[in-house]
Amino acid sequence: MDQRLSLEEGRHPPAAASNPRVRERVRAGMISLVVGIVLLGLKFWAYHLTGSSAVLSDALESIVNVVAAVFALGAILFAAQPADANHPYGHGKMEFFTAVFEGGLVAFAAVMILYEGITTLIEGAKLKDLDFGLALVSAAGVGNLLLGFFLLRAGKRTNSPALVADGHHVLSDFWTTAGVLLGLFLVWILGPAYSWIDPVMAILVGLLLCRVGVKLVRQAAGGLLDEEDPELLEELASVVARLPVEGAIEIHETRAIRSGAYAHVDAHVVVPEYWTVEQAHDAGEAMERWVLANWHREGEIFFHVDPCRRAYCARCPLKECAVRVEAFASRPPVTRASIVGPPYMGGGGREEKARALHGQGG
Repeated sequence: MDQRLSLEEGRHPPAAASNPRVRERVRAGMISLVVGIVLLGLKFWAYHLTGSSAVLSDALESIVNVVAAVFALGAILFAAQPADANHPYGHGKMEFFTAVFEGGLVAFAAVMILYEGITTLIEGAKLKDLDFGLALVSAAGVGNLLLGFFLLRAGKRTNSPALVADGHHVLSDFWTTAGVLLGLFLVWILGPAYSWIDPVMAILVGLLLCRVGVKLVRQAAGGLLDEEDPELLEELASVVARLPVEGAIEIHETRAIRSGAYAHVDAHVVVPEYWTVEQAHDAGEAMERWVLANWHREGEIFFHVDPCRRAYCARCPLKECAVRVEAFASRPPVTRASIVGPPYMGGGGREEKARALHGQGG
């Protein structure tokens, strides 16, 4: 098989129907939607029984959960579409849009909850039938906890920002439910005179959700703006450190971004200057394929080949070298800083080495 054809096949994600990671994301999104609807029903039932503003605040957040689950599922399906002429980098950023939208929904729900809590605190709370209401809210809380952990695991395993955002949101809903339960339990124990605890708890829940919403928007905005992703670069450095292709002397000036679950990487790789264009080209493609095959992420990698220009002899372990001017000493560790940083300048004067590396087309 032609080498370039093989490489191109590895650079673009397979169709959604044949990609097991996409199928897992879709399955997790469906589970989130179905369970969210069930939990929403439980919480509104509990509100109908108790008349608690804190339970209402919890139910309002669950409406956000259901709407967010619908958008997350749609984003996962859209992001799974392969790159095309109009979207040469794929459709993965849609997952970040969904995360921003979800954060905005959480913040909106927080404002509504704060309004309801403050109004009830002023007018006075009237609670009823707390026994069965506590049982329903407890069941909903356990459901939120299990669903949140499930979505986080699925999102991290399949590198889905939409599922991770959904998981964090659902877990925040669990803590909301826990706070509501605490307030209702205190009122149940202490008596109607302490009904003011219920709206106070709703206000605290609203403040907590404001923080969660802002955090979700901030993280997703970083992805949309191609903010440097330290975790992505650390993973890439650990893979590059094991690169077995002979002649890969150094990798530097790496740029890596995430487009949903898909990663795009550009980097410079230093190879022996006496290699022919064909040798350097074939080695570069072999390195790209090896990194993709040994990295748990889907993505594409493009290596720009730089000649060594005899500036790397002390760190180059290549045994048979026709142009070596210095004995090999040691190879420095591959780290995030080393693959992101500028090229090595050697020991012969920074300006002179810079001219040698870049002034002649390197």
